[in-house]
Amino acid sequence: MSQFTTSSPSPTTGSLMLSIFMLFSNLLFVYAIVDDPTAVILLPPHAGSNRHTMFLPLFHSNPNSTRVSYGKSRRHLQKLDTHRSNARMALHDDLLSNGYYTTRLWIGSPPHKFALIVDTGSTVTYVPCSTCEQCGKHQDPRFDPDSSSTYEPMKCNNECTCDNAKKQCIYERQYAEMSSSSGVLGKDIISFGNQSELSPQRATFGCEKLETGDLYTQRADGIMGLGRGDLSLVDQLVDQGVISDSFSLCYGGMDTGGGAMILGGISPPSGTVFAYSDPVRSPYYNIELKELHVAGKRLPLSPSVFDGKHGTVLDSGTTYAYLPEAAFLAFKDAIIKELHSFKKIRGPDPSYNDICFSGVGSDVSKLSETFPSVEMVFGKGHKLSLSPENYLFRHSKVRGAYCLGIFQNGKDPTTLLGAIIVRNTFVTYDREHAKIGFWKTNCSDLWARLHDSDVSPSAPDNSHLSPDVSPSSAPTVSPYHISPGSKVGSIIFYMSLNVKYYKLEPHIVELTHLIAMELNVDSSQVNLLDFTAEANGSLTIWSITPPKPAEYMSKAAASNIIARIAEDEIHLPKIFGKHRISNWYIVSDPNRPWWQNHKVMVVIFVLLLVFGFSGFVVWWLQRYKRQVSIPYKPVDSAVPEQELQPFGFQTNYTA
Repeated sequence: MSQFTTSSPSPTTGSLMLSIFMLFSNLLFVYAIVDDPTAVILLPPHAGSNRHTMFLPLFHSNPNSTRVSYGKSRRHLQKLDTHRSNARMALHDDLLSNGYYTTRLWIGSPPHKFALIVDTGSTVTYVPCSTCEQCGKHQDPRFDPDSSSTYEPMKCNNECTCDNAKKQCIYERQYAEMSSSSGVLGKDIISFGNQSELSPQRATFGCEKLETGDLYTQRADGIMGLGRGDLSLVDQLVDQGVISDSFSLCYGGMDTGGGAMILGGISPPSGTVFAYSDPVRSPYYNIELKELHVAGKRLPLSPSVFDGKHGTVLDSGTTYAYLPEAAFLAFKDAIIKELHSFKKIRGPDPSYNDICFSGVGSDVSKLSETFPSVEMVFGKGHKLSLSPENYLFRHSKVRGAYCLGIFQNGKDPTTLLGAIIVRNTFVTYDREHAKIGFWKTNCSDLWARLHDSDVSPSAPDNSHLSPDVSPSSAPTVSPYHISPGSKVGSIIFYMSLNVKYYKLEPHIVELTHLIAMELNVDSSQVNLLDFTAEANGSLTIWSITPPKPAEYMSKAAASNIIARIAEDEIHLPKIFGKHRISNWYIVSDPNRPWWQNHKVMVVIFVLLLVFGFSGFVVWWLQRYKRQVSIPYKPVDSAVPEQELQPFGFQTNYTA
């Protein structure tokens, strides 16, 4: 049965905590604190562990928040910004075999890759921490805060939930399938991969200390929260002014998987169907659903059926779709009526009363010849046609059989539309204009179709929308472009080689000189940051620093180096086998000597030494002065007899 439960509270407002450390009244350190939202969790049915189905939480924002959670005024102030980049990212995995779609984020300095479930119903992005007391074995190594030079913990304040020691902000999440995640909050550099024109940004995320249930056993590392709330990655990037208040998802179709994601605005493709999404009606991404049609016939339902409780909610973290009882029964009966000639069979899992049909055939492209058309009608009469793959899943035990991927949402009147509804659909969450757009497309060749439709992202250069490029290999827009005002302290890039670790290790010095030669820099500028073994070879992480460590790199030199890296113009002898550059980014701080990077602390330390030593000298001189002021008397000199003071009592002797 579907219901809502409230998890442990943790505030949703972002705030600033000033921690003042003064020496001679002129040193000030300021730390930014971002908190976590109070969660109310939507619990749809069919959440058992026997089925690869993900139900991820949908969160309310804290009503006590100081930020305008759903208002437009704050977002509209940013309309005058001249240019914001987009983060173009590939999606991986398959909806029904994994229960989710994932993308890749790189966190820390040096950056480490994580596979995160894309979830519009969650607000917190989190990954397993190296100090996790109970975390499962996932796709990638855990995040180690101590190994990242740019990591900063979120210090405890009166507006976040704190750990027992009252030192650090924490988060707690509970999920419908009885799994949970909890940990501490921190801030670090997050990179979006080399398909993205969006440069790495500092962002708040969770470092897991404990996970249970499906979160413990899943292959994905963690969650990428795209919901509404201060901790949402989208909200953070929008508040920093680096993207417009919009993002898009495109999930692959049946048997294909994968897809694409864009963080930031994009001009809507021709033919996009929009639905109003009222940010005040619900804290979730909702749409104004009015009617359902099956085989061209409207189901005998009042529009109010789809407006119960939280209305019609769109949630990418839920696998299937769930309708209120009346809507489900009407939909099921209409489908069965259209398929009366096919045999109904039991579903692949006896734990569920699935509605399945056999004898259909295995060719997915011909499903529309057998199964009826389905249409969703939105508030202004706009219609979105659903293909059979948007409401069916393949029977895993009977060849040529398919089952309904739409279920009854218990007694809960909320309509929950999971990821199955939007397979092979480009969905734009235009939060700035309070609407969600749907465009039917083949998500496996999204970039080509966007180009053919004369669609351009909200960026001046659209040359990257090439018809020949797939999401997995699409190059970055102007990969060596450095935005005005940016400073280049160093350039970091990843290089994988198909040479085993033990064979490559003796040739690292030689490899360093070769990279320097190919990038046209001095060997002293090339530094190996990390060197690890991979399944089929080795992974190396390199840093290119300015000729003089204390200075920034000139933009001309940096652009030239980045161009060579982005276009992989590094050519190596056969001894190093084949190589691949998988990621690169810019670090703004120059690679200075340690004493320059910590010059404030050095000054404090020196001052403490100076004043400490001065104090010791003063103390020693005063002590010496007191000692020499005592008059010295020879042993045999005459000393005047002094009167002893009475003790206050008297002893009597008797003869």
